[in-house]
Amino acid sequence: MPGVSPQPLVELDDLVVDYGRVRAVDHVSLSIRPGEFVGLAGESGCGKSTVAHALLRILRPPGEIVSGRILFKGEDAAALSREQLRRFRWRNISLVFQSAMDSLNPVMRVGDQFVDMLRAHERIDRSQALARAGELLELVGIDRNRIRAYPHELSGGMRQRVVIAMALALSPELIVMDEPTTALDVVVQREILQEIEQLKREFSFAVLFITHDLSLLVEFSDRIAIMYAGEIVESAPADALFQRPEHPYTVGLMSSFPPLHGPIVRLTGIPGSPPDLAKPPTGCRFHPRCPHCTPDAPQLYARQLSERPELRPIAPDHLVACHLAEERL
Repeated sequence: MPGVSPQPLVELDDLVVDYGRVRAVDHVSLSIRPGEFVGLAGESGCGKSTVAHALLRILRPPGEIVSGRILFKGEDAAALSREQLRRFRWRNISLVFQSAMDSLNPVMRVGDQFVDMLRAHERIDRSQALARAGELLELVGIDRNRIRAYPHELSGGMRQRVVIAMALALSPELIVMDEPTTALDVVVQREILQEIEQLKREFSFAVLFITHDLSLLVEFSDRIAIMYAGEIVESAPADALFQRPEHPYTVGLMSSFPPLHGPIVRLTGIPGSPPDLAKPPTGCRFHPRCPHCTPDAPQLYARQLSERPELRPIAPDHLVACHLAEERL
């Protein structure tokens, strides 16, 4: 990974987040190095957005961090005061939310929204803020005159680019992108990802890209973590994950999107539904949907139903939480 430092920029260390009696994030550990593009993939409701919100300390009640640490350059972000958090957000870590239309105020011009954001964090007058907004819009391929536009006057792709430009405003070291392309067509999705990759190379920030669409991550990510039912079940370099997925859930995700090249194949998908996190299954949380969880292998079957698998290395930088993968070693 050229340009990526071996020292972590951000480390989630055994993070646990609860919403009342529901454990949404269950002992998650994840590191992001400076300049690295890390993908976090999984079905809706698996805890991906909760990880992002915990990282920036913007969880809404009853959500709370129960245990674990959030380290930014070795310092615990969970211990920051309100004033320290105000400086930390946007300047050190910024967030692109899921829906651009929900992120932008529909009754304010785009330029005014940049002004409000910039003046909340820096001593800058309105004319300077508008000039900076024009520069940021041009960075993401939008004419600077669009600062006078209202959000409804922009296309979906343009609105998403505006939100990305706002996230870049204070030159953060990490940008968290929470399903930023979900509502866009596949052509615009690819264009925006290419622009993000180009901006990342130019400004050397790291990216945590959250999505349910694993096909988006394979080409652009350095590493990918797969999340299921509040846990990370597999983590590996993108190439290794694409060529040799080990967890049955990862295999199912990979089989759920059509290949762009080669012969036509039948898409299989994953049977069943994600579990209720208020009452997760015993043992491996994926076992009710796992095609390899059958009584035909009694010893493995017993472990799958009763013993929770641990995230273990099976190759350099490749971790898997699966009893089946352990037996293959």
